[in-house]
Amino acid sequence: MKIRIDLKILFFLALFYLTKQIKMYLLVLSFAFLHELAHIIVGLILGLKPLQIEFMPFGFSMKLSPKIEDYKTKIKKSNLVELKYIYIATAGPILNLILATIFCCISVKINNEFFDLITYSNLLLFIFNLVPIYPLDGGRVLWSILRINKEDSAAKQYMKTIMRATMIVLTIISSIAILYLKNIAILFIIIYLWILAWKGEKDKN
Repeated sequence: MKIRIDLKILFFLALFYLTKQIKMYLLVLSFAFLHELAHIIVGLILGLKPLQIEFMPFGFSMKLSPKIEDYKTKIKKSNLVELKYIYIATAGPILNLILATIFCCISVKINNEFFDLITYSNLLLFIFNLVPIYPLDGGRVLWSILRINKEDSAAKQYMKTIMRATMIVLTIISSIAILYLKNIAILFIIIYLWILAWKGEKDKN
């Protein structure tokens, strides 16, 4: 299994350190590891094996290899193969939602600021990964759903349209957030999402 590190992590470490949000960023990376572990466990249960794990600025990205039997039955049982990818993609966000709920309940009882940060970081991961941009989990789920219901060429076109529309909406929302919150980190996050969307489009060409 290959392991890759996106060096943009260093830039974001410096950025969040300078904006005094380094504790939150490190928490996000820590729970992103558990998020990815959930993907790997579900993938192994379903018979897939990890080929590559990439350390990215806001988490980890994993490539999986289907079983040989899945290749042989791709035409007849393609929907079942895509369903496997949906289960794997949703495992990470579901884990983050569960953790956010648990730590939120604990924080309410004992009024602990650190548990508030843990809750917040898991909610951020949950929401961030559900954005329908490939290769985020939301994009992977959307891609599998489109492949189940559409021909490959139509699925690609729908995917590109949805990703572009999503990025336009997120850019508008982020611009308003930057204006009111005065947080420059939001600008770099939205730029990073545009880069992901651009790479996602290239992958689907």
